[in-house]
Amino acid sequence: MINYLNDKSWLSHLENEFQKDYMVELAEFLDSEEADVYPSQDEFFAALNLTPLDKVKVVILGQDPYHGEGQAHGLSFSVKKGVKIPPSLRNIYKELNEDLGIEIPQHGFLEDWAKEGVLLLNNCLSVRKAQAGSHQKKGWEKFTAKIIEVVNDHCENVVFILWGSPAQKKGKNIDESKHLVIKTVHPSPLSSYRGFFGSKPFSQANAYLAQKNRETISWEVRN
Repeated sequence: MINYLNDKSWLSHLENEFQKDYMVELAEFLDSEEADVYPSQDEFFAALNLTPLDKVKVVILGQDPYHGEGQAHGLSFSVKKGVKIPPSLRNIYKELNEDLGIEIPQHGFLEDWAKEGVLLLNNCLSVRKAQAGSHQKKGWEKFTAKIIEVVNDHCENVVFILWGSPAQKKGKNIDESKHLVIKTVHPSPLSSYRGFFGSKPFSQANAYLAQKNRETISWEVRN
């Protein structure tokens, strides 16, 4: 798996993780999977490869990759062009439009955000086809906790956007004296009307970055 993490800024902090027992066991588990696994192995670390550590300005934490065919590609909440936009992302786009007046995109491919410095990180980085949660408690959670620890310790003035209680638990050790943490309910249709809509996370993030003399995020997703 390490072959697919090729960004040196991340490798300098994470390379040793791949030698640890939990990651060796995770690699063996993934090799043993006979069902289709999403995303493909070369996309497991897409979020890290697209957003180097020294470029991270915002972290948006998701849970599992999408488990439908052709959906997951390594960025939380994102799907490739041509794939139907999932309900949670539709709600994210609605809030983006209400918050910043940005036109709602026609696709769900968030690579533009990743290249702007938004680390689109999932809690687990793989899933079995059509089986939500199937790769939980296999080691990914420990690895992604390490990623958050690295950002917390080695970056300054990062905005962590934590939607829903699992993300908020994952971010419980973030140092709020050096970073901004934005917490609301998840954008899922099941919870979005309980405080996600109207929360203005995008303008909040940019206001904080500007206050800290960091370049703000262009949240536009180009069609």
